[in-house]
Amino acid sequence: MDALVSPQNGRWPAAKLAEWGEGAAIALSRYTEGSLRGLFDGPDAALPETDLPIITFDFSRLDRNSPAIPSLMAAVSCWAEHVWLPQSTAVHRHLVLEEAWQILLAPATAELIQRLLKNSRKLGLSLDVLMHTLSDLGNGRAQDLARLCEVAHVGRLGPDEAANVGALLGLPAWAVAEIPNLAPGQAVWKVGPHYIDIVETVLSDEEARLTDTSSRRRKAQQALAVDQEPAKALTKATETEEDSSRDAQREELPAPVEQDTNDQDADCDWEMPPNVIDTRHHDVIEAAKQGRCGEAAELAAIGERQDITTHGIHSDQALSWLSTGAKVADLCGSPDTATHLRATVTRMGKEVDWWTDEADASTPPAWHGGANPPAPATNPDDEQPSRPRRRTWPYVAAIAALTIAVGGVWQSAEDDQHDEERKERQTKAAAYKGRSGAALDIDGVDADVVARWTRDKSHVIVELRSYFDEDAKYLRIDASGKNASSQREDGWYPQTPEIKVPVKDPLADVTVRIAVGGKSWKEGSRAPFRTVRLSPTGTAFDAETGKQLPSDL
Repeated sequence: MDALVSPQNGRWPAAKLAEWGEGAAIALSRYTEGSLRGLFDGPDAALPETDLPIITFDFSRLDRNSPAIPSLMAAVSCWAEHVWLPQSTAVHRHLVLEEAWQILLAPATAELIQRLLKNSRKLGLSLDVLMHTLSDLGNGRAQDLARLCEVAHVGRLGPDEAANVGALLGLPAWAVAEIPNLAPGQAVWKVGPHYIDIVETVLSDEEARLTDTSSRRRKAQQALAVDQEPAKALTKATETEEDSSRDAQREELPAPVEQDTNDQDADCDWEMPPNVIDTRHHDVIEAAKQGRCGEAAELAAIGERQDITTHGIHSDQALSWLSTGAKVADLCGSPDTATHLRATVTRMGKEVDWWTDEADASTPPAWHGGANPPAPATNPDDEQPSRPRRRTWPYVAAIAALTIAVGGVWQSAEDDQHDEERKERQTKAAAYKGRSGAALDIDGVDADVVARWTRDKSHVIVELRSYFDEDAKYLRIDASGKNASSQREDGWYPQTPEIKVPVKDPLADVTVRIAVGGKSWKEGSRAPFRTVRLSPTGTAFDAETGKQLPSDL
């Protein structure tokens, strides 16, 4: 600071040096004279050794909302990346972030941590992140870091938080349902993309002594229990006296009259089971009967998605929604759709409830009404044989059979097409993640395009990130008539362009055009581009070739 504020004449005049250093002096004055004074001007200015078994940076005495935390973490990250990792002789290193939400919520620090994560395999580094809940990370870039984790341990959480964690980490429905019921020491482990199980950690006595953080609470509970012992004894004595008084009163009462045991609702010796009747189908049909067809369709879609996630796409529970959809189509004036749905279920050999009312189960109507016409009178004197009638019924039958066959083939083809489309949508709904990303290499620049569907599934937010790639000069996104771009200015890396695109179908892919200016790009020229199709299931494809692109995670 002294050299910046009061420079000496040398190669350049002191006044010029002071002008050049003014911006840096203003930025650093916060750490020497302002609110962050004391962070870097301690008695020892040496850097920590790089080969110690454990190095701890303790931020516990700082306020959790202090701006010093991201500043210190930025300094620690730079030291770890440029000093500790290159100089340490250890084969494998661990960087542990305790109460990580305080660190990752700062955008600048999150970018540094993300860069360490992306290069962790090359650096021989494991990043261990600990926090109470993932909801503490908010809805920004910090949540994307959670998806980069190879190993996740999820302890006991509430149902709502368990659902959020399951959606973020891609956990199956059974694991999400078990998270609120986990015992101490148990956790849902996700290792890689496929291995998911419940693991219980068994501690030895020495490990329990080192990791026990509840000793103070147990001592307080034991002291409280000792204080409550006299009160319990007094209460027990009072209850004994009251019981004796009640027994004496019962002896003076007449014998009870025997009650009629034929009443099944009188006294039950068993505990009534909880109400587990599934009324979702009934609610959908009632909404359709009242003319609320849109609401009925939405309720049916929600129920179908829930049963597909819980029981599987080919389960009876999932297929039962086809019959409900057929009934809704009948009530809402779409008989063709109802016929297609019923044909699909029939072809799959499933017996389903068609929600048929008793009034619908009537006998087939008669072809005509009234008495049969009288037979024509015959003349016995007329012996002239009558002209034989032409037998046309075989032709009519053949034409009818041919018509039915052609109609059946057309109907079957159309049903197969609808069935395939429905299965594809059901598969997409079951694999829905609400996020997609692709790693691209355009003009020598490593860039990631990331799409995040909003919680109400009405919009998609698309970002183009180049992080700290030295060759990145220009970034641009185009989609649905919207665009955003950024360019390197005054030596600063281009900022991350972002657009928010409305969507009608939350399960449909989003196509974006990505332009990146790198080594060969010059200002005013056209940047190389690629067209990418992003799916809400987490995959991304090249829109021109159809090939799947590598994930950004």
